[in-house]
Amino acid sequence: MQEALLIDVILDQIETVKGAIGEATMIFFHGTFSCEAGTGRVLPGGVDTQIQKQGEKRRLSARYILEGTCKDGGLFRIFVENNGVCKEGLPLTTCPVIYTDREELQWMEREKLTGVVESGGENEVLIRIYRG
Repeated sequence: MQEALLIDVILDQIETVKGAIGEATMIFFHGTFSCEAGTGRVLPGGVDTQIQKQGEKRRLSARYILEGTCKDGGLFRIFVENNGVCKEGLPLTTCPVIYTDREELQWMEREKLTGVVESGGENEVLIRIYRG
């Protein structure tokens, strides 16, 4: 698999609501990224929403926009929706959905992508998105 995006996420705030039959957690974050077109930052408002109902696995859906500068100096944006299910004892893998205004990256809108989420240290997460 070829790495298409590397996103370095810094966790800002975590809010949780525990109900009678489940719980929801929202994790707000910022960060930086790199890809073949250039580098940039996660725009304000990035959030990972995690829901777990009793007797079910935890599901997550993170949504955020990346804003970058190309090697030629132009600006571009990438919208990411990253969905996954937490499975105990296994690495967290996701199914990303991507939209971008950068023509050379629009192949990501059509190709099947896989995300891998790993710890980057205290309050930090690395998200690697692969093609193929």
